[in-house]
Amino acid sequence: MKPTTLLIMAAGIGSRFGAGIKQLEPVGMNDEIIMDFSIHDAIKAGFNKIIFVIRPDIESDFKERIGDRVEEICGKLNVEVAYTFQSLQDIPQGNTVPADRTKPWGTGQAVLSAKLLIHEPFAVINADDYYGKNAFKVMHDWLVLDHAENAIAMAGFILKNTLSDHGGVTRGVCKVAEGHTHVLDVVETSNIEKTKTGAEADGVKLDPDCYVSMNFWGFPAVNGSDPWYMSELDEGFTDFFKTTVPVNPMKVEYLLPTHIGGLLRDGKVTVKVLETNDKWFGVTYQEDKVAVVESIRNLIETGVYAEDLYSDL
Repeated sequence: MKPTTLLIMAAGIGSRFGAGIKQLEPVGMNDEIIMDFSIHDAIKAGFNKIIFVIRPDIESDFKERIGDRVEEICGKLNVEVAYTFQSLQDIPQGNTVPADRTKPWGTGQAVLSAKLLIHEPFAVINADDYYGKNAFKVMHDWLVLDHAENAIAMAGFILKNTLSDHGGVTRGVCKVAEGHTHVLDVVETSNIEKTKTGAEADGVKLDPDCYVSMNFWGFPAVNGSDPWYMSELDEGFTDFFKTTVPVNPMKVEYLLPTHIGGLLRDGKVTVKVLETNDKWFGVTYQEDKVAVVESIRNLIETGVYAEDLYSDL
């Protein structure tokens, strides 16, 4: 089987969620967390390497809550497990961390933290989002095909199906080609909220039926080479410190949709839309957890998952 890696970005502790680490909140029948379902679906689809991006200060809690258990399960299935750390201090040479900055540098930096571990086609996901079985299948099936080195794939979700009932969320809002085959542009958009007529962000109306990125991206590796995108991401991080950090050093982040959107506008990449019919859900706010638990229970009751989640692998 062609090697394929799933990189799970689990370093963030969501301030909007309140106390605790939202990625580690139990939602399943046997206290599984959302990440368990992504790992199960990825292995089922054919991914054979899992990399967790975490922070040093949550390592102990993370391994106790899921890491040690997943390592044991993956060991029996010949699936490799690795860890990498996202650190505020891990920045391009010649730069310094701004005084009083406490937050790491965003999803782009999270992916870069694994650059020495990835030498094969790989996909990236958020730890606290449920994407559905089909999303992992279509992504894996795309990754094992031959592509140009600058090809990217994105699991496409519909905006109205990704909103929280309890507050604003951030999504990569996409402009797509006719026929929904490729992304033409993607803009990271914050504070998107449900409205009676659809959705809006800071008073600006958005098409509730537009495609959005949920940070489920796929990147090929051509002819045994390391993924081309990783070197582009690395180069972009250096530019980010030259041009963007000085403007807002406390809050600015190096984000995947922003970086990929820039590459699209420069004509340096193509981004394939991988349509999925699965409904997304996730935990952004504490109040979201009840709906997620109910959704997971329904998936088990309808036979999508076994009550003993990993028993069918």
